[in-house]
Amino acid sequence: MADPQALRELWLRQYHPASDGAPTLVCFPYAGGAASYFHPLSEALSPGVRVLSLQYPGRQDRRAEPVRTDLHALADEIARVLSAAVDGPVVFFGHSMGSTLAYETARRLADGPDGERVLGLVLSGRRGPSTVRHETVHLRDDAGILEEVVRLDRGSAALLADPDIAGMVLPVLRGDYTAVETYAPREGVRLRCPVSVLTGDADPQVTAEEAGAWAGTTDGAFRLRTFPGGHFYLNAQRGAVNAALVEDLAAFTRPARV
Repeated sequence: MADPQALRELWLRQYHPASDGAPTLVCFPYAGGAASYFHPLSEALSPGVRVLSLQYPGRQDRRAEPVRTDLHALADEIARVLSAAVDGPVVFFGHSMGSTLAYETARRLADGPDGERVLGLVLSGRRGPSTVRHETVHLRDDAGILEEVVRLDRGSAALLADPDIAGMVLPVLRGDYTAVETYAPREGVRLRCPVSVLTGDADPQVTAEEAGAWAGTTDGAFRLRTFPGGHFYLNAQRGAVNAALVEDLAAFTRPARV
């Protein structure tokens, strides 16, 4: 096993200080995303919450590493990192691909000596794993992949119009889309922790029924909240999403009544 501090520096980013005893929120980025996406969230919740953002291989300061194209293999890696490099109980927050990855990582921890460490999941912008859509974005040419990204996040259009930026992010996008579109859930561990789902009412990637399918993944409590907006509704609804996260963190970390 690698040195825990080295693993933490490689995989996790903490942008702001946290108070002693603050709950730990581990954030899982979307396809094509990076740890820095959660910098505003970290700033908003500090110092009451310790926000740790995962940095997947292949992007930003890890761009020299190969992008992982197997979501199960990436979940295996992340579970090992969190077991070795992060102490105490944690809550997971994922968006889009990050939601599926958070779920699979939680399943791995639940099946080992860290079984009680994951206090709850907050999953955003993603269908429950029992739902199936046939998606082939990862098989498109470069222009087709960029077209899909802009369809889901129109704010990215100007940035991706720059050929240098597009050329830099395309390998990450293709790898991440491969991972999420070839993903299939495996039989095995069922979660016991609560699951909270956040979704946009106009998200073309997730219907209300598909978001509600996450209820079937856990024996714990389930909650579904809907916000105005599309796939990246959380950009425009940042304050409301932050408030929902604080509410869920309080519920997940509240001592059980005897």
